[in-house]
Amino acid sequence: MIEIRSLSVELGAFTLHNICLNINRSEYFIVLGPTGAGKTVLLESIAGVQPIKTGQIWLEGEDITGMKPEERKVSIVYQDYMLFPHYSVRNNILFGLKMRGYNPQDMAISLSKVVQLLSIEQLLSRKPNTLSGGEKQKVALARAIVTNPEVLLLDEPLGALDPQTRENVGQEILKLHEELGITVLHVTHDFEEAITMGDRIAVIGEGEIKQIGTTTDIFRKPNSEFVARFTMTGNIFSGLAMKERHGKTAFNLNGTKLIADTNLEGPCHASIRPEDILISSDTIANDGDNHFMGVITRFVNKGAIINVTVNLPPPVTCLLTRRTFEEMRLSIGQQVHLTFSPSSLHLF
Repeated sequence: MIEIRSLSVELGAFTLHNICLNINRSEYFIVLGPTGAGKTVLLESIAGVQPIKTGQIWLEGEDITGMKPEERKVSIVYQDYMLFPHYSVRNNILFGLKMRGYNPQDMAISLSKVVQLLSIEQLLSRKPNTLSGGEKQKVALARAIVTNPEVLLLDEPLGALDPQTRENVGQEILKLHEELGITVLHVTHDFEEAITMGDRIAVIGEGEIKQIGTTTDIFRKPNSEFVARFTMTGNIFSGLAMKERHGKTAFNLNGTKLIADTNLEGPCHASIRPEDILISSDTIANDGDNHFMGVITRFVNKGAIINVTVNLPPPVTCLLTRRTFEEMRLSIGQQVHLTFSPSSLHLF
């Protein structure tokens, strides 16, 4: 569907370099990365509003690299909506159709379809400055899809919305994707968006693609320290992996030996997510590997969850729900038991 071949863009001191992506037809594809990683530059390159230095962009087997933006069957929606303040909602939505020379009858039919799909019929006569953030984003979506694009590009579409509105608009976007079967490329820095909305994820950082995969690949099997840290793995260690006689792999970390399900050997990194570690005040019945004792050194209150740091050594961060934390009555300096499965320990 979309094939990006060795794309490079220079924008002042920033460079987007050697981007290679293949996105399937009707896929909901997420590009996830921190601020300044090049996410918007990538979208604008695909849309044709950002000149590229080298590389090619193919859409449905056609090279669109040199095409003007209006010639590409691509629409883009920005985080700040980019609505025309002096136009009504109706004229904002119809803008792209007028630019393409649609006749009034066809415009009326297209307008009716999108406003019904997004349930915004009651907004048509209003101006953007009278709309809420969620309403503005729905109008921006309507303007983008009314031209029947093959690809919908979303630039942090939920970033400017409050939590409740963000969830509602996110569901609207997923509904559009399902009903229209449109290919979506959605860029964000938000993990929850990536996990709940994407079929696949590409992590971008420092102007390059770091990893592409499923949610499980990205969040539980990072391929680099950059991806592990960005996705908040929490526990990242450097050590030496060695095969043992029983066929398992031991990751040696300053005298502490962790067992992993992997064939990787030699100097490497290990990561384990806090939610994969079981913490207990009492001895844990465990006949398997990775059972340790340590001392609690820190609590971090995050509202619904509590991060608990336990020094084995090394320091390891675990996650508890607030209810479990209160029931366990843990305290700084308390000795606790930790356990996790070898499959939860990822080596790279």
